[in-house]
Amino acid sequence: MYSSFIPPRQVRIGDAAAFVGTTPRAIRHYHEIGLLPEPERGGDDRRRYGYEDMIRLLWIRKTADAGIALDDIRDAFADTASAGADSDHGIAGILERLEETLVAQEGELRRQRTAVQRMRTEGSRMGLLSDLVTSRLTSLPEGSLRRADLDSLLVTERIFGPLGAALQATRFIALATHSDLREESDRVDAAEEALDDTIAVDDPRVAQVAAERHAFEEVLLAVIEDSGLGQSDDALCGSWDALHPATADEGEGEACQSSGGGQESMSAFEATGKMPYDFSPARLRCMELAGQIAAHESPA
Repeated sequence: MYSSFIPPRQVRIGDAAAFVGTTPRAIRHYHEIGLLPEPERGGDDRRRYGYEDMIRLLWIRKTADAGIALDDIRDAFADTASAGADSDHGIAGILERLEETLVAQEGELRRQRTAVQRMRTEGSRMGLLSDLVTSRLTSLPEGSLRRADLDSLLVTERIFGPLGAALQATRFIALATHSDLREESDRVDAAEEALDDTIAVDDPRVAQVAAERHAFEEVLLAVIEDSGLGQSDDALCGSWDALHPATADEGEGEACQSSGGGQESMSAFEATGKMPYDFSPARLRCMELAGQIAAHESPA
């Protein structure tokens, strides 16, 4: 006894899309990129899809849902056709490449998650710095480091690498643990900031502030040496050199700058030229004079 239901021999694009779980627009796109051959058309000039077309559409939908790019699916079908109707060699190769891609993506996601967890643990700003830098700062009293301190370290690490920022951290450790130094640092910083565009480069205040900056740096250096932080810096440099020896083609400064978190490498000179600072000519002259004073008083 025959069933009263007679399945259609062919269906229109709307029925094909509904059965597969996609849209007519998507199927038309498959035709445009050569993923799905054009089917026969009926007397009304509309596409008609048969059994083999539907099987291919189901393959496309399943593999696309698995994350395979449409171009790769098309290539897989082409390889399968050349190898024989019953061969899955092309699909197997695509699936193998997809798995390799997913493994790489999983590794990248783990790296990103570790970075986010570290930022949450260390605090959002300190967590942006490398372990070498944060390891020197974690023992400081909470709130003793300012936002400007951490921002400065972030810039230094980008220019001079983790070692440069770890050495600069010594400065902020001294300021964070000596309130009188911090107060004097704030006073000199404010005096420098007052050298705005209204101050001429030959104004006597420029030389005066330069002398104050030099005097402060001398006091700060003495505190660093007396507290043992200078010895810590020496030990840090020694361990860094042991782990990151400079190659024949890489200068010592470039070796210090490397291992900076996977960012695109550039020389310290290039990086410095790309970081803007809104310093007036008078303030730049002040910095120049302070450097000259330090060079003049340095032992030969």
